[in-house]
Amino acid sequence: MEEISHLLAERFGSAIEQPAEPAPAAWQDIARRGSCRRFRREGIDRILLDTLLALALCAPTKSDLQQRDIVVIEDAGLRRKLDALLISGPLAQPWIAGAPHLLVFCGNNRRQRLLHQWRGRPFANDHLDAFFNAAVDAAIAMATFVIAAEAAGLGCCPISALRNDSGEVSRLLGLPSFVFPVAGLAVGWPDGPARRSMRLPLDVTVHRNRYVETELREAVDRYDRRRERAQPYSQQRYVEDFGTVSAYGWSEDKARQYAHPERAQFGAFIRQKGFRLE
Repeated sequence: MEEISHLLAERFGSAIEQPAEPAPAAWQDIARRGSCRRFRREGIDRILLDTLLALALCAPTKSDLQQRDIVVIEDAGLRRKLDALLISGPLAQPWIAGAPHLLVFCGNNRRQRLLHQWRGRPFANDHLDAFFNAAVDAAIAMATFVIAAEAAGLGCCPISALRNDSGEVSRLLGLPSFVFPVAGLAVGWPDGPARRSMRLPLDVTVHRNRYVETELREAVDRYDRRRERAQPYSQQRYVEDFGTVSAYGWSEDKARQYAHPERAQFGAFIRQKGFRLE
């Protein structure tokens, strides 16, 4: 088993001092993890999947409001329709169709509003925070599912592309007002090792007492070079618009990615669900 110090140094680009005690196995799993996009054909045992779903819903939730639900896609026809949305178009991800299981993690502010109706109490927090709390609850539950599933040897990959057509996804899943998809999750037994992505150095993303950006551009440049040497991108985005460059690192890839509009309709969709975003 790889030492956690080696795993973290590989991920962040510098050595990180470790506690003297042996690292818990869960730390090893988290340090080693990567998104899985290649799966074996066999499915997951129903008992195991149900256990993982329960573990995911043990996750922290704002004020015990429990504003997160999980839709397990079991119907083959429904799965084909969802796959068709995800594996076509300019942001297509064909690998998704090969995942044996697809889950959809949803934010759910509907139950809270129903409680107010049933108890005859005013809903006094009809603003952006209502949406935000439910979205964060769903994200925490998904992260907890990933940790639990990967500890059992499964592979996972979140799918934000599910929001590319939120209205159609919502229609297919029968999501009522104030319930919305946050992300999909592909799950299955991995067919080969997951790729561990390098991360920005910790002195860029961890702040002590106050946010700082001292020498941020220089730090990102160094990260670009380190990642390009070890994990070069197989292709450059949007060459027809931006051409090709000799040094193509993380910052260039992300700048190109968000130079094209994505999910511009999502705010309108959330408002159609009934949320006020003031």
